[in-house]
Amino acid sequence: MPVTLPTASLQQGTWFKLICGASFHHLPSVRELAFLYTLAGADCIDVAADPAIVRAAQEGIQRAQAEDPQAGSPWLMVSVNDGEDVHFRKAVLTAPVCPADCPQPCLAVCPPHALTQAALPAQVHIQTELCYGCGRCEPVCPHRRIATFGYQVALSEVLPPLVELGIQAVEIHTCIGRQRSFEQLWGSLKPWLPQLQAISISFNDGPGLEAYLRDLLALMDPLPEVLIWQVDGRPMSGDIGAGTGKATLKLAEKVLNMGLPGYVQLAGGTNAQTVPLLDPRWPVAGVAFGSYARQLVSAYLEEPAHSSSESGWNPGLVAGIPLAKQLVQQVKRRSVAFKQTRFSCV
Repeated sequence: MPVTLPTASLQQGTWFKLICGASFHHLPSVRELAFLYTLAGADCIDVAADPAIVRAAQEGIQRAQAEDPQAGSPWLMVSVNDGEDVHFRKAVLTAPVCPADCPQPCLAVCPPHALTQAALPAQVHIQTELCYGCGRCEPVCPHRRIATFGYQVALSEVLPPLVELGIQAVEIHTCIGRQRSFEQLWGSLKPWLPQLQAISISFNDGPGLEAYLRDLLALMDPLPEVLIWQVDGRPMSGDIGAGTGKATLKLAEKVLNMGLPGYVQLAGGTNAQTVPLLDPRWPVAGVAFGSYARQLVSAYLEEPAHSSSESGWNPGLVAGIPLAKQLVQQVKRRSVAFKQTRFSCV
């Protein structure tokens, strides 16, 4: 299948974005995910706003292009936030030792296996760089010894080195009612817009959504060259079950009916059941996959062979390529019954 430029994919409704995670800082995994999904045909790879993470993703992309000269060049997007957001948090232990009779249910519910049993009995260890803040561990702890702490990306500090590294896009996670904090963040971002290909705005549903999004449009005037509305239905849940994508479909329909300029993209709970449920008449530009896309190939990322080859690359990783391609092709080959232009659907 011929390589399609990211902007063309948006226009054709076949945009595929891989979400590594705004708080996912495990360098080997990011590098390998970028490798797999570049070979699979992803249009964009969304990562934490951290130079080390961006470099890891670039290594993965470059390795994929060396493996297959026909591989495309996905945009690298970094995620930032204008306030409290579930994507920008980490789990912490409020006490290092569990009671002797604790069944430690947290170990079973952690998707990236950031929580592991420590060497000493009744102890749990958190590998912070693997934790992406899904929060599933906190409510299941029977002794309330796990908490989550949030943080905000210091955009004015991190953006210059990230742009210098060559990122192509920025995603802003926002929430209804945060016009002032969005405006402040936009002020830091605006001088860098000429060096970026796209801006994505990620949000959840709630009362007053349309008024809020129209306020954001006014604040962003003039609009960026490519504007993406990421309708985040049920965040970080796509690996839980087939029905988690219904929330993003419902939110997408609501936002499409607003007639906003820009592209509408699904996210939040997306998995293999999402595209089949998507009405081909809806002018949706594409789909982003996070927890489901990572979980799909996790067995290959976790092969303990990172250092067993002279190249330093995991030789078992290639077995994950067909799975990644299958997911990407679900979007690339979806039935589309609309014609979409840059800022409108006709």
